[in-house]
Amino acid sequence: MKRFWPQIVVIVLSILAFRTLIGSGYFNMHDDLQMMRQLEMEKCFKDLQIPCRWVPDMGFGYGFPLFNYYPPLPYLTGEVVRIFGFSFVDTVKILFALGFVASGLAMYFLAREFFGELGAVLASAFYIWAPYHSVDVFVRGAMNESWALIWFPAILLFSYKLITNKKSSLSANYYLLIALSLSWTGLLLSHNLMVMIFTPVFAVWCLILLIKVKSFNKIPQLLVSGIFAFGLAAFFTLPVFLEQNLVHTDTLIAGYYEYTAHFATIKQLLFSRFWGYGPSIWGDKDGMSFQVGQMHWILSFVTLSLFAIKIVKSKNKKIEIKNSILVIFFIMVGIFAIFMTHNKSTPLWVRFTLIKFVQFPWRFLTLVILSFSFAIGSLVTFFKNKKTKYIVVGGLIFTLVAFNWTYFEVQNGKLGPLTDQQKFSGTAWELQRTAGIYDYLPKSARFNPRDGQMGIAEVLKGKADIKNPLEATNHQEFTVIASESSVIRINTYFYPSWKVFVDGKETKIEVPEGEEWGRMYITVSKGTHDITARLYNTWPRTVGNIISLVSWAILGFVMLKSSRWQISTKRST
Repeated sequence: MKRFWPQIVVIVLSILAFRTLIGSGYFNMHDDLQMMRQLEMEKCFKDLQIPCRWVPDMGFGYGFPLFNYYPPLPYLTGEVVRIFGFSFVDTVKILFALGFVASGLAMYFLAREFFGELGAVLASAFYIWAPYHSVDVFVRGAMNESWALIWFPAILLFSYKLITNKKSSLSANYYLLIALSLSWTGLLLSHNLMVMIFTPVFAVWCLILLIKVKSFNKIPQLLVSGIFAFGLAAFFTLPVFLEQNLVHTDTLIAGYYEYTAHFATIKQLLFSRFWGYGPSIWGDKDGMSFQVGQMHWILSFVTLSLFAIKIVKSKNKKIEIKNSILVIFFIMVGIFAIFMTHNKSTPLWVRFTLIKFVQFPWRFLTLVILSFSFAIGSLVTFFKNKKTKYIVVGGLIFTLVAFNWTYFEVQNGKLGPLTDQQKFSGTAWELQRTAGIYDYLPKSARFNPRDGQMGIAEVLKGKADIKNPLEATNHQEFTVIASESSVIRINTYFYPSWKVFVDGKETKIEVPEGEEWGRMYITVSKGTHDITARLYNTWPRTVGNIISLVSWAILGFVMLKSSRWQISTKRST
C-alpha cells in the first residue's frame, strides 16, 4: 500500500473535487442533455442499433442523427455503468467523477516520468483543481470536453515512452504503440474539436523528443499508432468527416455560436475571482468564469523565471536548455493558448477558418491547464532536501484546494430533479426533446419545428386509418387501411439512407416543397398495407464499421497472442 500513496493522494484529491456529486439527486448545468443522451444510447443498444447513430426522441420527437456526429465514448462507458444497476442520474454523475479521477491519474503518470512522484502529485493536483476543470463539469456540464482532459496527458505519456524507448523494432514497442493508439482513439471518440486544437501541440512535442533522442526512426511507429487509432474509431470518424453536408452545420458557427462573441478579457483570464453559473455572452459581463487560475499562472511564471535563471547561471547553457526545453515548451503553449482566448488573436481565427468550429475561444483553456499544470510539477526539481520538497508540495496543494474550494460545487449547492422518472416526464422531458435541435438538424428541414411529433404517421390526403404503430430507434412499422389512394406523412426527418417499404417493396420517399420541417411523405393505394421505415447505412458508415471491426479484431488478436506468449515464457522459466 505504501508504494501506491501518490496515486491514493490523487484519487483523494479527485474525490474532494467531485464531492458535491455524491449523494442523491441531480444538478443544474448548461448542457442539460447528458441523461437524455444516455437514455438514447441505451435504447440503441436494446434495439441492437450498434453503433448508435439515430436517436428517436430528440429533435422535437422527429429524431435526428445525434451519434453520427456527437462523440459517443462517455455514453458507451455509461452503458457499462448501467449494467450494475445504477440509475441514469447516478450514471451521469459517475461519468463526471471518472473524468476527474482518470484525468488526474493520467497527469500523474505523465509528470512522474520527468519530476518524480512528488512533482507528479503536484502537477496532478493543479490539473484536477484548475478552475476551468470545474467550469467544464459543474457549470457547463460538458461531459465530452471533460473527458478529453483524460486523453491529453495519456497521449503525451505514451508517445514519450515510445520515442525514448531504446528498442527500435515494432515488435518490441507494440504495447506502447497500442497504448498510444487507444489513447488517441479515446480522444477521437470523446471530442472532435479537442483533437483539432491538441494535435499541433502533440506534433511539436514529438518533434522536440525526436530531436532530444537524436533519432527519427520512431516516426513510422507514431504514424502507425495514428492510423490504427483512426481505424479503431473509423465507425465514428469516417461518417463525421464525410457526412457533414447532410446536416445544418452552419448553425454551429452562427449567431450565439460565432466565436467573435466569446473572447475573454485579460481581467477575466488572469485577475478576476468572479464565479458564476450563467452563460457566456458578448462583452465582459459573462455569467461564467474564464479564469486561468491565479495560482496556475503565477507559479508558471515563477517556474519559467527559475529555469531562465538556471540557464543563465549554467556553465553549459546548451545542456541546460536541452534539459529544460519541455517545461519551457509547455509554458509557451499555455501562454499561446491564453492568447487564443483573447480578441487580439482574431487574425489567426480568420486565417485558419476551421478553428471557428471551436465556437468558444475560451475552450483553449483546456490547453492552458494541461500546460501550466505539467510545468508546475517541475518546481520540485529546484529543491534538494526531501523534507523541503514535501513541505512545499503539501503547502501548495493545501493552498490550491482552499483557494478554489468553492468553485468545485454544484450550483447553489442545490440538486435538481431527484429521479430518472422526474427527469424523463412532464416539462423536463419536453425540454430535453426540444433542446439542441440545431446541432445536427437534417438538411431536409429548412426550419426548426414548432410542435412536437403527433404520432408515428398522419394521413395528409385521402381516407385512411393508421393502425398498430411500432417505433424503435432506427425503424418504424405501422399498418395503413386506406379507403382510397392516400398520402401518408411519416413524422420523422428525412435523412439519406432512410428507406420506406410498402408491403415489403421499397417505395419513393418525397419531401414536398411546402414541407418546411423535412418530414417523409409516401403515397399508398386503396387497401390494407404494412409500412416499414428503416435507416440503413451509407457507404461512409458501412466502410467505417468494417474498418473498425477489422481494427478491433487485430487488436484482440495481438493482445491474445501476446498474453499467450508471456504465459508460455513464464512456464519455460
